[in-house]
Amino acid sequence: MNKISEPERFRAFLIDKLPEPLTPASSHLQLTDRYIADTAIRLRSIRDPQSKAVNYSMQKKTIVRTDSGSYSRSEEMHLTDNEYATFARFMGRELRKNRYFHEFDRRLLTFDIYLGELSGLGIVRVDLTDNTDFEQFEPPPFAVFEVSEDPFFDSDKLAGNTFPQVKAEVERIGHEWPAENPYQDE
Repeated sequence: MNKISEPERFRAFLIDKLPEPLTPASSHLQLTDRYIADTAIRLRSIRDPQSKAVNYSMQKKTIVRTDSGSYSRSEEMHLTDNEYATFARFMGRELRKNRYFHEFDRRLLTFDIYLGELSGLGIVRVDLTDNTDFEQFEPPPFAVFEVSEDPFFDSDKLAGNTFPQVKAEVERIGHEWPAENPYQDE
């Protein structure tokens, strides 16, 4: 199935660890994104570790920031194994993360725990319905601080960075990062 999404309102927050009852061993998906150089296109591989099923897609994601908040729009085309292999030859920055889902305060939250060079970074995202919902949303208690409006924390910008660069950005904007890395790279 190929699709173009409606604009998705969201807010995103750094977290220093997965909130209970989640643990790194909880059910999750393994995402690998390869951002094709000089384009807004990424190849995505989604693997379910339990079933071993893998799905491939090509995506173009645009994040728009306005005075009334952030939203994203995605275009997606599903790929066969052979199509993915053909496109994977293009050089690009890679980003790997485990994605967890958890309901909190009657909302489904998405937790991305980054791997590889970004090991130590965790971001929670909540999708919202409209401007009122956006403005009235109370950050969860496990949110360290909000990064919705900071382009540095967009996935395409994070790809190719390292965790020390993330820590430096966090400190530059006036926050401290926890001393220990609670995540283990797979």
